[in-house]
Amino acid sequence: MMKSIFTSSPPLLLLISQTQNPNFKHQKTLIFRKQKLTTVREKLVTDIVVVVAAAVEEQASVISAVESSDGADVVKRFYGGINSRDISLVEDLIAENCVYEDLVFPRPFVGRKAILDFFNKFVDAISGDLQFVIDDISDEDSFAVGVTWHLEWKGRPFPFSKGCSFYRLELVNGRKQIIYARDSVEPSIKPGETALVAIRGVTWLLQKFPQLADRF
Repeated sequence: MMKSIFTSSPPLLLLISQTQNPNFKHQKTLIFRKQKLTTVREKLVTDIVVVVAAAVEEQASVISAVESSDGADVVKRFYGGINSRDISLVEDLIAENCVYEDLVFPRPFVGRKAILDFFNKFVDAISGDLQFVIDDISDEDSFAVGVTWHLEWKGRPFPFSKGCSFYRLELVNGRKQIIYARDSVEPSIKPGETALVAIRGVTWLLQKFPQLADRF
């Protein structure tokens, strides 16, 4: 009976002979170690992928948060600093090479220092009861913000104080700062249709003497 088993089952004999081979356990250990090493490598790769993915997602969220942070908030903080008469609150909101155009003045203010000097003079000359009130502010573009505003004195509208402003921002060391601004203020004298006559007259002069345009 045993003979028939051995003669009819060569694989069984081969298995028995392999188990009796002194190298069998060593080979089996190597195979086990190889399988374990493969498992460890796969787990390590998976862990690395997870960590990298998390880091990329976190970085993307930080960048997104910076880029999508409302530029209107920066502008609102700017007006808040002016209203509080604390110019130090607006210093970090203005880029070092910012250009600020107030169309009441013949030339723009260039550079943070010149702009801060102007606003220091402004807050020293104007009563603290006079406050900027934002009527409307755009928030579709976080790097370009338009504002309409007016002034109020003790909560009451101040005459000839309506205005509109435009602000362009840029990212500086991870923070949004104002790089360009323009203010256009309601004129105290309203020429009405006389302005059209003046524009027509200037246009006629330029057509006759185009070289005059170089003087503007």
